[in-house]
Amino acid sequence: MLTKEVNDWIKKVKKGTYSSWDIMEEFTQFSKYLTKAEMVQISKKLNENTRSYQFK
Repeated sequence: MLTKEVNDWIKKVKKGTYSSWDIMEEFTQFSKYLTKAEMVQISKKLNENTRSYQFK
């Protein structure tokens, strides 16, 4: 299960409020505490978002 902080990070990434540098910087701070399953879950959530914008 993803923490509130990770979910907040995902929301900010989806909204586009981060620069690419800030996205990676914050991700590296909490990624070492994530399991493989959580990493896959984050990846799926972010990929869902990008797929929806490809055809607009």
